Amino acid sequence: MKNMTKIMFTEAQRKELASNPNVLKVTDRSITYAPAFKVKAVKENQEGKSPSHIFVNHGFDVAMIGAKKPKECLKRWRKIFHEHGEDGLRGKGSTGRPSSKHLSSEDQLKKAEARIAYLEAELDFVKKLDELERQAKKKR
Repeated sequence: MKNMTKIMFTEAQRKELASNPNVLKVTDRSITYAPAFKVKAVKENQEGKSPSHIFVNHGFDVAMIGAKKPKECLKRWRKIFHEHGEDGLRGKGSTGRPSSKHLSSEDQLKKAEARIAYLEAELDFVKKLDELERQAKKKR
């Protein structure tokens, strides 16, 4: 996802977020919002309320979750709502990342080979970086 935030929630922040009835789950990097909140937020937004106003009114500290988060969420939720209706926001439709469970054996193999190639390239990069760091230490 191109808009990945760099926010890391502390233990205290996770507990505070988890206590909000509009939150299903919190990790150190993400918040899973309750489907009912998503629907309510989209409807309030359609009535003219701003994303930040909606989040604040539903118990979120915008400074904690990130100033851009309400706008990003509402943009994504409005699109899902437009394409799939309330059911899309309630998780009753396939709106997420395509599952690899339904790939043919040949496609699964191609995907695995691509992942192996990527991981091998990543390993080579780390090895080269280690070597360069060793050389730099020797020159000191």
